This record gives sequence, C-alpha cells and structure tokens, in this order.
Amino acid sequence: MSNVALEVKNLESWYGESHILHGVNFSVRDGEVVTLLGRNGAGRSTILKTILGLTSKRKGSIEVFGKETIALPTYQIARLGIGYCPEERGIFASLDTEENLLLPPKVSSGGMDVEEIYEMFPNLYERRNSPGTRLSGGEQQMLAMARILRTGAKLLLLDEITEGLAPVIVQKLGEVVTKLRNKGFTIVLVEQNFRFAAGLADRHYVVEGGQIVEVVQHSELEAKAELLNGYLGV
Repeated sequence: MSNVALEVKNLESWYGESHILHGVNFSVRDGEVVTLLGRNGAGRSTILKTILGLTSKRKGSIEVFGKETIALPTYQIARLGIGYCPEERGIFASLDTEENLLLPPKVSSGGMDVEEIYEMFPNLYERRNSPGTRLSGGEQQMLAMARILRTGAKLLLLDEITEGLAPVIVQKLGEVVTKLRNKGFTIVLVEQNFRFAAGLADRHYVVEGGQIVEVVQHSELEAKAELLNGYLGV
C-alpha cells in the first residue's frame, strides 16, 4: 500500500513510568489532511511525539511511507520526510526571521525555496530582518510552519497551530493548510479549535484516555455533531 503515508498500529507510549498511549491505531493516506481531536491531556500531542521517537519508551508499529520506524532514532525518522511543528514553536530569539528560516537542514529533496515560502507567507517577507522575539504570536507560528517546508518534508505533524491566535491569523493559517494540501503535502493536525479543523480535514480521529475512540469522516460531520460536542466539550 504505497499510497499510505503513515500507518500507526497498537501504539503504546510512556513518559518515564507514566503510560500515556494505550493501543492507538490510525492511518493517513498520501495527500490527506486528518486531525487528532480531544480535550487537553487526552494524548494527542503525545501521539505526534511518539511518532518521532520523542518519548522515553514506545512499542507497536509506526510505518512512515512504508518503512517501519519503531526502532529508529529520531534523526533517522525525520530523514524519511517528516516535518514537526511543536506547540512551543521553538523560534531562535537571537536570529532574525530569515536566519531562522534558513537554519534547518534539508532532509530530502523537493523542499520549498525561500521565495516560494515568502509567497505563501507574505508577513514573513515583510519581517525577514526582524529578530525572532519581535514577531507576533501569529508571525512566530507562521515561521515555525515555514521552517519545516524548507526541509523537503512531505508529511507534516502540526501541533496546536491556532492556539491563542487572533481569528484573522487563524483564517490565514487555514488558507496555508489548504495550499499545502493542494501541493500534495500530507498533514496531521492536533487541534483544539474544531471550527478551524472541521473544514480542512478528510477525517477526524477523536482521542480520549490515550486511545482513538471515534473516527468521523468529513461527510459525517453534521450527523455526528452532537457526539463530537460530547467528546470535545464544545
């Protein structure tokens, strides 16, 4: 099944002694956008970190573009073409916007060049000489996303990209996700903001207690709205 970008089976994960994920199963086809929805503490961000090998222990199966990665170190997993945008963004304060953008190494061919990135994020072009600390929260989020596009990654793991941002910026990020999808990127979004996620994703996985408890296709959103509201408390 070469058109499956990410296949997760029976995934368990620990932080130290704490057992966080309890048999997570889901898959993402090439070019799809899916979300991991759920309340805080449900295990959504831990799923992304576990895929990258950033937890203290994990077991199960994670295939990235057909390659089993459960025993690989993080740097080798990244080289398979995964880009990770963490919740804390990780912008270097001592570097300006363009220096931050140029920092990551290319992990595979086909990364966007700086001109393409500035076309997608005009705000970053305007702020290219500004120090990282001078950027607004929205601009920092755009920079964190833009940075992984240079690497050549085709599978993007985006963690809470809309958190704490103004509605106008959230709308802009939605447009960017749509453009990336149209360019053939595969995207896994961890989101609290269901209104943002609803229109973007092919499929929603609801996470609760370290497991996926519900799968909602885009076409089922209306029919399952009440069920989702119960899970998400919205």
